[in-house]
Amino acid sequence: MLFWGKEWAWWATTVMFILNNIFVQGIHVVVGAQYLNTMTASVRLGGCPTVLFSLAITVAGWLISLPRTFSILSRLGTVSAVSTFLSLFLATIFAAIQGKPTGYDPGGLGEPRVTAWPGPRTTFVQAVSAALAMSFTFFGQITLPSFIAEMRDPREFPKSLWACTVAETVTFSIVGAVIYVFTGDQYVRSPAFGSLHGLYRKISFSFLLPTILFLGCLYASLTTRFIFFRLFRNTRHLKDHTVVGWASWAGILLATWASAFIISQVIPFFSSLLSVISSLFNSWFGLIFWGIAFFRMRHADRKTGKVTGLVSDAMLQAVNHFIVGIGLFYLGAGTYASVQSILDSFAAGEVGGVFRCRSDGL
Repeated sequence: MLFWGKEWAWWATTVMFILNNIFVQGIHVVVGAQYLNTMTASVRLGGCPTVLFSLAITVAGWLISLPRTFSILSRLGTVSAVSTFLSLFLATIFAAIQGKPTGYDPGGLGEPRVTAWPGPRTTFVQAVSAALAMSFTFFGQITLPSFIAEMRDPREFPKSLWACTVAETVTFSIVGAVIYVFTGDQYVRSPAFGSLHGLYRKISFSFLLPTILFLGCLYASLTTRFIFFRLFRNTRHLKDHTVVGWASWAGILLATWASAFIISQVIPFFSSLLSVISSLFNSWFGLIFWGIAFFRMRHADRKTGKVTGLVSDAMLQAVNHFIVGIGLFYLGAGTYASVQSILDSFAAGEVGGVFRCRSDGL
């Protein structure tokens, strides 16, 4: 409907859907390796531990995502939600009670500086990358059809969506504000656990481990279900336990996780990966598609004689033009900022390079 039933639009959306999910898996491989590096910071490890840690997270993610229904993943989702809340809650408390943030340097960087606006030295790339990273949390629309299809009563989904959106908005706003107040511009890191002292960092980061594993598995399952259902529609392999069905399911999953592993090694930066996903994919799934959907539905309604008031219609058009405009800005300027941020990070030596051996622990 959005693009007049054009087949090319369907294929383009399909490719973006799959790539978005694989990139999200890549984020969780990066963060998983970062977590393991953080936990083993005091241990001398030979070889190339960061690559091995990334590989371990990849294999674990593949194994956990093997179940073909959401019933098991939904239980893991509950554990993930609770553990994430505890992780953020503890990080907030630790930031408040630890005194000074990690890297505190009163003679150099000075006291933690808190401002309502970006500092004078903030570059365009930094500002856009920050906006992209923050908006990533609220662009989950791509997963909605898969969730709705699995519900016993899909009509109940709006309640879940409202509850989730309100909860995450309140939680992340409070947590972000409190941690920022106690760390300031100079000492805040991404992820924010890096601003905490050693033991505090490890405790709060550890509670995030279920989420690191679960969310990557969730997106892997979404991709695999989409491809699997297209391949085996109207066949017994779709519902029966056949060798062909299970081998295909496991193989598709393995392909997504292998791709995610490669992405995690080529773009080994948490914040930059968030920016890439927001600019290339969430600009469409989170903004542009919704604005276009409004205008297409408005056109269809007007054909049937269903019209809204002049003022309401003008306001809705203005809002949706704005939404599409923001999406196009994310797609254009956001993609530039994301690529430049990656280049800047490599130039600054934040990691040793692709397939790096140097620890990226917090």
